[in-house]
Amino acid sequence: MGIKLFQPDRPHSKEISWCPGCGNFAIRLVLMDALEELGFKPENTAIVSGIGQAGKMPHYINANGFHSLHGRAIPVGTGLKLANPNLNVIIVGGDGDMYSEGMEHFVHGIKRNTNVTVLVHNNQVYGLTKGQTSPTTLVGTKTSTHPGGVFIEPINPVALAISLNCSFVARTFIGHKEETKTIIKEAIQHEGFSFVDIFQPCVTFNRINTYDWYKEHTKIINNLDTSDIKKAFDLALNTNPYYVGIFYKTLKTVFEKNIEGYKDFKDPLYKRAVDTNLINQFIEDNYRL
Repeated sequence: MGIKLFQPDRPHSKEISWCPGCGNFAIRLVLMDALEELGFKPENTAIVSGIGQAGKMPHYINANGFHSLHGRAIPVGTGLKLANPNLNVIIVGGDGDMYSEGMEHFVHGIKRNTNVTVLVHNNQVYGLTKGQTSPTTLVGTKTSTHPGGVFIEPINPVALAISLNCSFVARTFIGHKEETKTIIKEAIQHEGFSFVDIFQPCVTFNRINTYDWYKEHTKIINNLDTSDIKKAFDLALNTNPYYVGIFYKTLKTVFEKNIEGYKDFKDPLYKRAVDTNLINQFIEDNYRL
């Protein structure tokens, strides 16, 4: 894999604090390889994360990085894209981070359709805080918060995204590295809110959803018309097996192109001079006491 450009040389990035065998290692390598193959440069790429094991990703990739609050990676990534639409924004987080604390931002991020890519590391458990039930934990799984077994039905993030007419929806299993890389590259190249749910085992705190379990319980999508939202939704509802691949794609005007500040200007916000006279006039016109 060609990862020289995105391989970090910062001292604190030398030792990666993930458990040996964690699926995050493979996601990191696949993402770096995808960015390099697409011809991206570190200075034009931003990795934004929330809190969790997946949230450490910006520390381990040579690019602009922002390690945000729990569940808040999507609004931060949206802000980055609005300030500089030329920036390639990749947002990463775990199933707890994105689908619990970050669920409202996940839903409204899809609705806004900002041109960003969202990669969710879904190991069906809270890994950083030692094995609590996450929004995607399967019924019957015994965890530290449900020692008698989980009785709450898990959410289906892929079906949810399709129901909201998300611009690009996919699911992968990191055990299929080449397929995952291909899908991530297509997601990044797609104009609009691109969402990829990535099954990746937590080898320490989830002894049910292992590499072998995912191999046995996933099936690659074949010959699907990705413009057919009803067929995509039907496939997403199936959980035995879980289908992996690209479910749905559609093109809609992206959020940043609807913003007034960009309709008549070519330069991104961060390059523009601030005219204080216009600001003062705006305040005078709109906030008279």
